[in-house]
Amino acid sequence: MNQLRPLRLGLLFLLILLSGCAVNPVTGESNFVLLSEDEEIAIGRQNHALAIKRYGLYDNPQLQKYVQRVGSQLAANSHRKNLIFRFTVLDTSEINAFALPGGYIYITRGLLAYLSNEAELAAVLGHEIGHVTARHAVRQHSAATATGILAAVVASQAGFNGAGNLFNTIGTALVRGYGRDHELESDRLGAEYIARNGYDPLAMLEVIRVLKNQEVYDKKLAKSENREANVYHGVFATHPDNDKRLQEVVMRAQQLQKTSQGHNNRVNFLRNIEGLIFGDSEKQGILRGNHFYHRELDISLELPKKWRIENRPDRIIAIAPGNKATLQITTMDLNLRIGPREFLKKRLKLKDLQRGEHFRHGQFEGYTAVSSVRSHYGTRLMRVVVIYKQDSAWIFQGVAKDEQHPYRFDAKILATAKSFRSMTVKERTKAEPRRIHIITAKKNTRFADLARESQLGANAEARLRLLNKQYPEGEPRTGTPLKIIR
Repeated sequence: MNQLRPLRLGLLFLLILLSGCAVNPVTGESNFVLLSEDEEIAIGRQNHALAIKRYGLYDNPQLQKYVQRVGSQLAANSHRKNLIFRFTVLDTSEINAFALPGGYIYITRGLLAYLSNEAELAAVLGHEIGHVTARHAVRQHSAATATGILAAVVASQAGFNGAGNLFNTIGTALVRGYGRDHELESDRLGAEYIARNGYDPLAMLEVIRVLKNQEVYDKKLAKSENREANVYHGVFATHPDNDKRLQEVVMRAQQLQKTSQGHNNRVNFLRNIEGLIFGDSEKQGILRGNHFYHRELDISLELPKKWRIENRPDRIIAIAPGNKATLQITTMDLNLRIGPREFLKKRLKLKDLQRGEHFRHGQFEGYTAVSSVRSHYGTRLMRVVVIYKQDSAWIFQGVAKDEQHPYRFDAKILATAKSFRSMTVKERTKAEPRRIHIITAKKNTRFADLARESQLGANAEARLRLLNKQYPEGEPRTGTPLKIIR
C-alpha cells in the first residue's frame, strides 16, 4: 500500500495541473492558473478599496484624468483589450507603481515627480499593464496555492507536519516576487505597447535609469542612517545600460514604432505635474526638520533631534541614531468614556502596567506607564503614553534596543509626548506642503543655489539632481525646463 502513495500523489498533482490550465493572452501557450477571469477581476476590485485606504487618492482630478487617458490608450493596444483598465495616482511620496489583477494599476505621486515626460509615464504604465496582460499575479497565486495543496496532502499521507514546511519553503522560493523573467517580460510588453502608441521605447530604459539612480542614492543615504534602502524594481542588479536582455527587448520594440522618431510629449507632461505635492501632504501631516504639523487635526509635535523620522500614512516612526531606540506615534478613535489608564489596558491589551502616572498636559488628559512587550528588538520594557484629544487617543510607544538600559531614551520619549499641543497661528503657515514648479534654466542656474532656496534640508542638491536627471554631478542646461521645489 505504501508503494502506491507516490503514484497517488503524482496523479493528484497532475489533476490539479490539468484542471487549472488556461491560454496565456500574451503567448498563446497554456499556463497553470486556478482563477477564472471573473475571479481575477473580483480580486482586483476588492483590493482596490484597500489600496486607496492605505495610500489615499491624490486630490487632483485633472492629473487623475491625464494618467487615465495615457494608460487607456496603451491598454487599447494590449493583449487584453476586453479588460477595462483603471489607472490611479496615489497620494504618497513613496517611489512606486504596481498592478492588481483585473486591470487595476497605480502610480504614486512620489514616482511621478521623478519622471520627465509623457513617454516615461507611458513606460511605467505599460510595464504594469504587462503584468496584468501576462497574468503574472494570477500565475503566482496559482503556483502558491497548488504548492500549499500538495504540501497538505503530503503531510497528511506522511502523518507529520515536517513535509508541509519543506514543500512550503520550496514553493515560496519558486514563486516569491515576480522574478527577473516576469519583470523582463513586462518590460518587453510595456515597450511594445508604448511603441504602438507612437512613443520611443527607449523611454523604458530612461525610467529604469531614473529608478537605478534613485536606488544608488537611497543606498548611500541608508548606509549613513543605518537602515535598509527602499528599492523599487530591485530585480535590476545592473545598470540598464549594461543589461543586454533589457536592451534587446527595447530594440525589438523600436521596430513597431509608427514613426522613425517617437514623441515624448514633455511639455504636456510638465504642465500636468506643475504644483504636484513633493514629500508630505496636508492629509499626512507635514515634517519640517524634527517638527510635525497637522493642520486638519490641529496638532504640533517636536520629535527628538537627529533621529530619523518616517511620516507614514498611519503612523509616525522616529528612530534613534544607530537604531538604538524606536518611537512610534499612532492615533485611535475613542468609542467609550473610559480613562486613559483603562484605555491602555482594554484597547492596547497591556496587562502589567508599571510606574503608572496620570497627568494633565495643557488642555489634554493623559496617562503614562511602562510595560513589558514583544518588540522588533525582542521582549523589552516599553514606555507608553496616551493623550486624549477630543474623540481621539494619541499613543506614543518607545522602546530601547539595549535590554540592560531600558530607560536610556525615556526622557526623549516623554519630552516628545509632552510637546503635543494645538497649533499656533504661526505654525499653520508652516503646515503647507512643498510642491514642484517648472522653470526655465538660465545661463548661471546651478543646483547648489536652487538647493539653498528649496528648504529641502539635508541632501537637497542631490534630490534636485535626481528630479532633473542630473545625478550625481550634472548641472542644468541653459534654456531647458527644470523642476524646482518650493
